[in-house]
Amino acid sequence: LDIRDIARDIPLAVLRVLDLARALAVEPDVLLLDEMTAALPANLAEKVLEVVRRQGDSGRSVIFISHRFVEISALCDRATVLRDGETVGVVDIEPGVEERIVEMMLGARIEKTRVAARQASQAASPRDSRPRLGVANLRVGTKLNDVSFDLANGEVAGVVALEGQGQDELFAALAGSIQPSGGTIEVDGKPVKFAHPADAIRAGIAYVPGDRTDALTMQRSVRENIALPFSAALRNWGPINMRQEGSRVVSAIERLQIDTRAQREVQRLSGGNQQKVTIARWIAAEAQTILCFDPTRGIDVGTKQEIYKLLRELADQGKSVLFYTSELEEVQRVCDRVIVIFGGRVVDVFPVELADEPALMRAAYGLPRGAKEDVGILADIHSSPVAKP
Repeated sequence: LDIRDIARDIPLAVLRVLDLARALAVEPDVLLLDEMTAALPANLAEKVLEVVRRQGDSGRSVIFISHRFVEISALCDRATVLRDGETVGVVDIEPGVEERIVEMMLGARIEKTRVAARQASQAASPRDSRPRLGVANLRVGTKLNDVSFDLANGEVAGVVALEGQGQDELFAALAGSIQPSGGTIEVDGKPVKFAHPADAIRAGIAYVPGDRTDALTMQRSVRENIALPFSAALRNWGPINMRQEGSRVVSAIERLQIDTRAQREVQRLSGGNQQKVTIARWIAAEAQTILCFDPTRGIDVGTKQEIYKLLRELADQGKSVLFYTSELEEVQRVCDRVIVIFGGRVVDVFPVELADEPALMRAAYGLPRGAKEDVGILADIHSSPVAKP
């Protein structure tokens, strides 16, 4: 990091670490961290957790707000659970507490997406043999080097990488935000070049960022945000077919169960409902391929489950999804296979059955399959049922 860099040009993950450094500089007696790791990939999250652990060891108090249960188990002595602005329970951290916390948060037991269910749906609807999206020897500057993979219709392919390994550039190139310096992109077997995101959208490729403010017009309504692709193209300027637009918007809202009580402005919605609006926009626009870059970042566990289910439904309908996540546990709940990137290159591709968190973490650090040692804080977490300061 160059200290002369302007904040707006620094990646969000690095900004969050800088926020923590600024807070620690005043040596607080009580450190309050609200979703501190939500925007961080695994390697930066490990460093943050180590720093927070040292704060507790030094006698300072830490209030740690997170939706990541592995982090709560690793750091906390007890957890207070809130729902609808009220305390619904206080629990000591012990083995098996995750399910109790989830039930308290939702008021009911939830069903997790399982690999077996996904395999059953695939058996019922085999994929098209021709890839929907093909990437060959793709390069972007110095960050992305010689990346190749295919994405099939009816598939959710995961992408796992530590911070700064080229995943941002990969998604930006596929979404038309930046132009690659080498390699090819094919859509339905035909080479394409995207000079602008509009070119990717016309090819049926839509981008869902982790930061909702990058995708939504916060001062506009739910309806206007979802309907934006219908009127944004120059060829569509003129009278708007309000009946057709309304039908598509209402259908998308109902499908994603978006809370529209705050109809006037999207900024009044919760983070989870804002992300639903972003996805609903491209469902209404009938995008064939959706690029999801950490779409569940910083949202509640119930909405995460809804998004997992939705992505699987889209795949079952023949859509293709490329899914980057900084939460490794999501991979086996959503994906069919996992592409691991390290140093700007694809270093491994896992079938989802083998893509547990230790295996993915090792691959993300560039270690070969079969390595015996866990990495970083995972070594502490997996060495005992519960690891606390």
